[in-house]
Amino acid sequence: MTAITLAACQYKIELIESWEAYVLHLTGLVREAVDRGAKLLLLPEYAGLVLAGQLDQDTRSDLHGSIAGIQPLIPAWVELCEELARTHAIVFQPGSAPVLDPDGLYRNRAFLFGPDGLIGHQDKIIMTRFEREQWGIAGAVDGLKAFDTPLGKLGILICYDNEFPMLAHTLAEQGVDLILAPSCTDTLAGAYRVRIGAQARALENQIAVLASPTAGTAPWSPAMDENRGRAALYVPPDYGMPPTGIFAESDSDSVEESHWLITEIDMTGVARLRTEGQVATRRDWPEQFGV
Repeated sequence: MTAITLAACQYKIELIESWEAYVLHLTGLVREAVDRGAKLLLLPEYAGLVLAGQLDQDTRSDLHGSIAGIQPLIPAWVELCEELARTHAIVFQPGSAPVLDPDGLYRNRAFLFGPDGLIGHQDKIIMTRFEREQWGIAGAVDGLKAFDTPLGKLGILICYDNEFPMLAHTLAEQGVDLILAPSCTDTLAGAYRVRIGAQARALENQIAVLASPTAGTAPWSPAMDENRGRAALYVPPDYGMPPTGIFAESDSDSVEESHWLITEIDMTGVARLRTEGQVATRRDWPEQFGV
């Protein structure tokens, strides 16, 4: 993985009431980033719930009815995302969606696509209290995955998963250079929890973390009515990198329409820190267990 142009979306949960309108929406959003040179595109956690706008008002206004109602639309959504990745020869992570598995449980699933189609998916490992106690979303059963892509080896940690050090460390041990962090938080405190976690994971593992949040209000959705967060690229604060560890960040934590943060980074510079940095946090990781 060398110099690449990354695009992380501050994504507005819009009310889009037909499949045709949604296709135009997602196609136009992707084309905007591609026209600006992006080779990897990231949307936030639960971006797929925009599909619920196509349901009748009573169903989309119901917390559980909305996720059940979008299930027939998921295959077409996956097909559309795959087509966009193939058409534009990009790596595309279109956020996540609650997907009903054969065991009868919903999982928060993030699909990953490349120029040759579907690469795979990552389910959220650890559920928030809202997901666990109110929404009935189950955790992953197939663990963490490192994905080989034309841009290098990637991992995905969905929102809350970024707050747990061993998850990112596991991906780092699998050779991941970049973690994609799609998120959905309704308060600034939640947004900062994800941000602080993502920055810590970048520091500990000497890797980069790309974050894409939901932002703005969506009064039509009971699950995503309020959203706060900034798109960002986090790196270790070390040689050649910003001293804050914030390589790029969107200007505000709320938007009135979806907005791309697009930035170019030489990933070899990040990788070099593991052997030539001021500190060697990845090398020294085991030493903390000997005290």
